[in-house]
Amino acid sequence: MIIFLTGFMGCGKTTLGRKLAARLGHEFIDLDYVLEAQAGMGIPQYFLQFGEAHFRAMESRVLKTMDYPKNAVVSTGGGLPCFFDHMAWMNRQGKTVYIKLSPKTLAARLENSRASRPLLHDKHGDALIAFIEEKLAEREPYYTQASIIADGLSLTAEKMEEILKAG
Repeated sequence: MIIFLTGFMGCGKTTLGRKLAARLGHEFIDLDYVLEAQAGMGIPQYFLQFGEAHFRAMESRVLKTMDYPKNAVVSTGGGLPCFFDHMAWMNRQGKTVYIKLSPKTLAARLENSRASRPLLHDKHGDALIAFIEEKLAEREPYYTQASIIADGLSLTAEKMEEILKAG
């Protein structure tokens, strides 16, 4: 089974994904790393050089043309589910999980990694929280199309495995 982890940046898709994949004996795939390898540069540089529209088109191509193994845990970019038909496509390919966290929790997690995140580099404190609240309001209609919505606050690979077995 392919498990797609979705949610806002900083929710733990990569960290949880690695642990979950190891626990299940699945391959772990971080689509952001695949994108960077194909682009030959980091996502922040790609964003600056080519813009968001070009990035989203490349992201879509990588998502839909990747040769996925039969069993994989896939960490997606925070914005990926919100463009084109990505949520519907991922729901057809496997299980989708929205790792949900509050704006304040996300802001606390993201405060020290703003430089590596193109949408956040100039925001901190209350401005960062306000930005996250605004973006989550836009993105939640897509995120909530996931087959599983999981509270990310105390989510572990063990708990995620139980949720997947139950769902």
